[in-house]
Amino acid sequence: MTPVHILASAENPLLPAWYDIIWSAICLLIVFLVVWKYVLPAFNKTLDERAQRIQGGIEKAEKVQAEADEALAEYQKQLADGRAEAARLRAEAQEEGAQIIANMKTQAHAESERIVAQAQTQIEAERQSAMVQLRSEVGTLATDLASRIVGESLTDDQRSANVVDRFISDLESQSSAQPVKGA
Repeated sequence: MTPVHILASAENPLLPAWYDIIWSAICLLIVFLVVWKYVLPAFNKTLDERAQRIQGGIEKAEKVQAEADEALAEYQKQLADGRAEAARLRAEAQEEGAQIIANMKTQAHAESERIVAQAQTQIEAERQSAMVQLRSEVGTLATDLASRIVGESLTDDQRSANVVDRFISDLESQSSAQPVKGA
């Protein structure tokens, strides 16, 4: 027989025997049923748990994000309130500072007026003291001078006082009648 004829009479080597196909189909069917009955539900259960954990994580992350957003909004509100409070305190401090300055100016003005009044009182007292001392000295000098001119003693105090007063009055009227130089 020729080699082509041998090939044509023999079975196809690529196809298995019919009994192998049946047993393979039965084994495949058993494996499929075991996988379908036991493995697939466990696998689906694991996938469902994983999906629930992922969903829970997403919900938890969304909740945490919402809380963070609320905290940020509260922080920004507190920050704005703090800035407003700081501005109010700064304005109050400026007002208090201006009020303190005004009070200090008023006190300084009152103190300066008191010092000027005290100085004027002191000057007036010193002027009066100087006038008394000057009258006494002028009176003594005038009495001595008048005694020398008249040639008699002016020991009478009343008479001496009258002469001194008249002399000082004359001096004052002469000094007020003359304009002050340099004024």
